[in-house]
Amino acid sequence: MSAISQTASFLPWLRGGREQRLRASRDQWLLRLTAAFIILYLGITLVGPLLSMLLQSVVDTQGNYVGLKNFYQYLGTRSLRQSFLNTMAVGGLVTGIVLILAFTFAYGLTRTCLPAKGLFKVLGMLPILAPSMLPAISLIYLFGNQGVIRELLFDNSVYGLPGIVIGLVFWTFPHAVLMLTTALGNADARLYEAARVLKLSPLQTFFTVTLPSAKYGLISTASVIFTLAVTDFGVAKVVGGQYSVLATDMFKQVVGQQNFTMGAVTSVLLLLPAIIAFAVDAFMQRRQVSLFSSRSVIYKPKPHQTRDALFLLLCAVIALPIVVIIGMAIYGSLVTFWPWNMALGLNSYNFATFNPQGWAPYLNSLKMAGVAAALGSLLVLISAYVVEKQPQGSWVKPVIQGMAMIPMAVPGLVLGLGYIFFFNNPDNPLAGLYGTLTILVLSTVAHYYTVGHLTAVTTLKKVPPDIEAVAASLKIPHHKVFWRVTLPVSLPALLDIAIYLFVNALTTTSAAVFLYVPDTMLASIAVLNMEDAGFHGPASAMGVLILLTAATVKLLWMGVGQNLLRRTQGWR
Repeated sequence: MSAISQTASFLPWLRGGREQRLRASRDQWLLRLTAAFIILYLGITLVGPLLSMLLQSVVDTQGNYVGLKNFYQYLGTRSLRQSFLNTMAVGGLVTGIVLILAFTFAYGLTRTCLPAKGLFKVLGMLPILAPSMLPAISLIYLFGNQGVIRELLFDNSVYGLPGIVIGLVFWTFPHAVLMLTTALGNADARLYEAARVLKLSPLQTFFTVTLPSAKYGLISTASVIFTLAVTDFGVAKVVGGQYSVLATDMFKQVVGQQNFTMGAVTSVLLLLPAIIAFAVDAFMQRRQVSLFSSRSVIYKPKPHQTRDALFLLLCAVIALPIVVIIGMAIYGSLVTFWPWNMALGLNSYNFATFNPQGWAPYLNSLKMAGVAAALGSLLVLISAYVVEKQPQGSWVKPVIQGMAMIPMAVPGLVLGLGYIFFFNNPDNPLAGLYGTLTILVLSTVAHYYTVGHLTAVTTLKKVPPDIEAVAASLKIPHHKVFWRVTLPVSLPALLDIAIYLFVNALTTTSAAVFLYVPDTMLASIAVLNMEDAGFHGPASAMGVLILLTAATVKLLWMGVGQNLLRRTQGWR
């Protein structure tokens, strides 16, 4: 064969190799550009606002650097120092009570043959669909000055520490049940068989097998509940009375006194317990060792008449207050004028009578929650994809992972105040976003980013890593693989993230309370404002409307979503 013919036969191979290298180069550049966009987005919506808030805490009202002087002044004020101690007391009490109740409830759901398990699961999750102010309003109907059973409280007053604790226990309970159900759900039956062979009593088995296997789940749950309790604003605002906590102090400093410097100081103090709780949880997670292996046998409880009857009674006693509180909120929303006119009607749902914006806040919430769910879930999935597809040793992966973990330790109130300092700054080219519905979407997605990110990363780890190699051999670009393979495979997780963002966007108050304007008021803020004006019935009506909307969307998701999954996930 001549040299010319040899060269001619070699050219197609050379051209094909060059095209493959160009395609791989384009894929890498697309991945880098997407990573840069994600880092920029997280920098704008998380890092920038938090740095602005921290900077504001060390300057005076004229913008001069004063170091820790503001903190000395805050802690030197007796009433403000007492707020910090009150906050820690509330966090400790709520965490202890919720752990006991939720562990009992989750144990009944996972380790017994409890009758009507489905009903109890639904009842246990109901509080998560309501804004935190709704149980507080219901407590006023039950134990307030004109409450129907106020004599049951030892001091005949729901305002102050008792009301805050009861309201927060109700609101944080489903979060604990979700986590503890997962912790108790995966158990190795061989351990219980060994305990039976060793003739250990049920109590001994509980302390030597059950409790150690759920130890890390209990610690994680305690960290989450403590953080939620010390950073919640709605319950303390409605039934806190004269019992001040950091969240209400922060609101008073910013909204009441326009003292943004002291508001920033309060934010830092509110941030500390959340960071400590997060750090403890992260430390314990690193020490966790899986007790469930490929040889493990899933534990399935066997019927036991006495035990099952006992847990039926315990779970019923725990679920009863949930039914009473939600039922009382619904009843209160139908009463014409509590307690003077007890006739039932829909007068409280005529929001235009009690709120200048009428139904607009509810429609704003639907719009904001829908956009946050649609764009937020897709953004979270793309960021998780970028993290998972980074080459070994890349600095991009730890940077995005670290930034994505920030919201877990940052209370919504702190993030909202940071948004004021960052976006309401004339020097910021994005200042035009302040006072729009867009900034509410950005803050909501940022606030709940971590859970969605972790869910997406966990899902993407199940996708075979050699798909890209196969696609490259077939000359298919990575972005097409993402849309044709990765996205369909991740559809169940994507739907879970979307419904999680929607429900939280619908019920959130913390960050939004600092960022709304009259035209962008949300339903949860309208609840707060109407309650503050003394309109308990309309406030309860709006809260019930939020609850029913979240429940309806959840049911639609279960129906439509499951049908969609059957049609698209048949390959599983």
